Amino acid sequence: MKDLEFIEKVVKEKEDLIVEANDKIWGYAELPYEETKSAELLCKILEEEGFSVEKGVAQIPTAFVGRFEYGTGGPVMGILGEYDALAILSQKAGCSVKSPVTPGAPGHGCGHCCLGTGALAGALAVKAYLEEYKKAGTILYYGCAAEEGAGAKQFMARAGLFEGVDFVYTWHPSDRNEVQNTCNVAIMGANFEFFGRTSHAGGSPHLGRSALDAAELMSVGVNYLREHMIDKARIHYAYVDAGGTSPNVVQDHSLVKYEVRAPKVSQMKELFERVVKVAKGAAMMTETRVEYEITMAFSDYVPNDAMAKLATECMMEVGAPDWTEEDFRLAKEFLNSYDSDTLTSIRGEIEADYGTEWLAEILEWPLDTEIHPYTTGPHEYTSGSTDVGDVGYAVPTLNLNVATCCIGNVGHTWQMTAQSGSVLGHKGLLTAAKMLALCVVRTMESPETMKAAKKEYVRRTGGIYQCPLPAQVEPPVGRY
Repeated sequence: MKDLEFIEKVVKEKEDLIVEANDKIWGYAELPYEETKSAELLCKILEEEGFSVEKGVAQIPTAFVGRFEYGTGGPVMGILGEYDALAILSQKAGCSVKSPVTPGAPGHGCGHCCLGTGALAGALAVKAYLEEYKKAGTILYYGCAAEEGAGAKQFMARAGLFEGVDFVYTWHPSDRNEVQNTCNVAIMGANFEFFGRTSHAGGSPHLGRSALDAAELMSVGVNYLREHMIDKARIHYAYVDAGGTSPNVVQDHSLVKYEVRAPKVSQMKELFERVVKVAKGAAMMTETRVEYEITMAFSDYVPNDAMAKLATECMMEVGAPDWTEEDFRLAKEFLNSYDSDTLTSIRGEIEADYGTEWLAEILEWPLDTEIHPYTTGPHEYTSGSTDVGDVGYAVPTLNLNVATCCIGNVGHTWQMTAQSGSVLGHKGLLTAAKMLALCVVRTMESPETMKAAKKEYVRRTGGIYQCPLPAQVEPPVGRY
């Protein structure tokens, strides 16, 4: 039996188990670092399927590593899984009209329920392949918590959990089927806390020192900074504590979160230091005190071209999800659920990606039915960030995108939540499982690919992982 035929057979046998797990995790919809039920379910399945599981790795209670070793144990291969949800995106599965399961509750608006279970099915298929064909090797399933929060993978890499691993594959729910052909930017986040002095805002304002004024002046300073940074950089912020609700009291405390993005780690760190200087200046102007705590940082993700060549061939061999007319109808309903401004933007992106001549057909049948080609570097940077980048700085790593939603779908929306718990998500995650397993098996059987991937990785990173976080920063479990 050929490797793909065998993998398809295994995934089919595990289909009910995996889809049920997806739907349970979709229903749990647990926020970053709170994925207790989701992690427990994934660990339970791994243990029942013959994996040993190390739980609570890298000081993160909901992170874990499942391991299955056969023969001499080499090569060592990894697959990444995620399972955290996003706030306020609750939505009924398969429903294209906004209808939360619980208003204001979390939902899987990035499809990580599909990501984690599809990756799990891929790992189970690799295990079965090692046993069936008596191939020496170790397959690792990495349970990666809090990708939407402060991350886990950089802490896992810093803890040495990727040492000795030959290569790692992962995937992400998408509206396209392709090896990711773009890079993701590096990011660093921090809490800036200002301390002042209360006073009566009407009777003795001169005695007060406003922490809120300091936070607002920081915002002004950062806004001026935006003109003097590279085009690909981004700075985001959110007020956590504005100092209370009484305008007649000078606020003695404020807390604001900032996130800084730039293509390279070095660029991100440089820009972050400039933001710190702005915060210190704001404190000086208001005679307040500022403290800051770095809470998260991800390295930039760069695709590995050597692995990408093989992976594209594997994806083409597996093929896109087998969509039915009913699937296309559902996808069209979701596409048309967006407001007119968003739809205008989506149409423009479809024309740019597929060509104007295909716009009408795609709007009528908005599910990706092909595997898009991969172009070797240099690669463009997109403005998103992921802690998968840190795995790529620790070991040769590649991400696949597999369709689980309508073409043009906007991530981090209730529409994505609904599709992740629907037949679209189910078909996508099962297809991703086959692709991941075939990529792992084919890479394992290709020493020249592993050698080329390692050479490319060393050339780009120096072969030594350097965590972008300061050594004293621990996972902000319960504090993010």
